[in-house]
Amino acid sequence: MIENKIEGLLEKLFNDEEEDFQHCFLVSIKTGTNNKVEVFVDSDTGVNFGECQKMSRYLENIIDEEGWLGEKYTLDVSSPGIMNPLLLKRQYPKNIGRRMDIVNAEGVKMEGELVEVLEEAIIIEDEVKEKVGKKNVKKLVQTEIPFDEITKATVQISFKKPKKEKKERKEKKVRKPKKEKK
Repeated sequence: MIENKIEGLLEKLFNDEEEDFQHCFLVSIKTGTNNKVEVFVDSDTGVNFGECQKMSRYLENIIDEEGWLGEKYTLDVSSPGIMNPLLLKRQYPKNIGRRMDIVNAEGVKMEGELVEVLEEAIIIEDEVKEKVGKKNVKKLVQTEIPFDEITKATVQISFKKPKKEKKERKEKKVRKPKKEKK
């Protein structure tokens, strides 16, 4: 199968010390109709367009030389993109500090900021309201979720500044004294 051949080629490329792809890894390969092959790669620091382009040319040269897909085919090499769920443990560390949507094996949806990645689990943190007497008190709660219980994990897209930065900005604001009325 073409997927196994491409996986082998990329594995070789990622392990080649003369090339600059040791930080990269394969996420998935999808084949479709009309000889369309989509290759999704990621890295510990993010994949840029130039790296995808080099990987695509590397694969195209060998696919053409070996005639694996014939004369007409489409090959797309890209990062999985923010809209796609995380599929590998290796994708989690670079997302520490981002908000995540998690669905566990029982179908329970959870949401929170990814604060830590352990060997066999992740820890998310979220603010919950708890009633203490007559007051609602906000409290940070951390939840450990084992990788083998995660069925879907996606990074939330947000254009807001993280809470820590907001707090720091508020503390740095200089308040001007009000002018007294005469």
